[in-house]
Amino acid sequence: MVEKKKTTKPPAAKKPSRAAAPRKAAAAPEKKAAAPAPPPRVAKPQQPKKAAAARPADTRPAATGVHDLAPAVGATHYRKRVGRGPGSGHGKTAGRGNKGQRSRSGYRHQRGFEGGQMPLHRRLPKRGFTNIFRVEYEIVNLADLDRFEAGAAVNPETLVASRLARKNRPVKILGDGKIQKALTVSAHKFSASAKAGIEAAGGRCEVLSR
Repeated sequence: MVEKKKTTKPPAAKKPSRAAAPRKAAAAPEKKAAAPAPPPRVAKPQQPKKAAAARPADTRPAATGVHDLAPAVGATHYRKRVGRGPGSGHGKTAGRGNKGQRSRSGYRHQRGFEGGQMPLHRRLPKRGFTNIFRVEYEIVNLADLDRFEAGAAVNPETLVASRLARKNRPVKILGDGKIQKALTVSAHKFSASAKAGIEAAGGRCEVLSR
């Protein structure tokens, strides 16, 4: 039998003990660089509010005659056609809702009716009195009559022509102002001061019947 040769390994070097090994100085922790300060906030400029959408511009050619005249764009609208099927948006109940008096044909109510509630014209207190026989006069002062020529006849017709009174209304002469011309004044009523002023200037007053 062949004998195996024993190989001898060299003795391993002894590791230095922990006590003998010099301790490495602990590395000082690196200081972190300070973070840069955030930039100052700058207020954003306010944007102007968007203007309301303008109506479409009228691009039609200028009218050259009566046959070209038409309403402005957006001035006219289609008529609301009710009861023409569900596709129109106004079908079925035709805008009248469901049931009730106002949904029936022939509905009508008196002026001021509030569904049975005491109406406003009966809730409010009544004060005062309106005279249905009151007569409203057109007022003309003496200062207005001074525009006529001396000796002229002044009556409701001439006052209407001079735009001092309105048609079909009685005229009353008041004594505000002065008159220095002799006039013949015809009116439905005179105040005492107006009559005295006209007669003092040499004129005459004639009372007309209404």
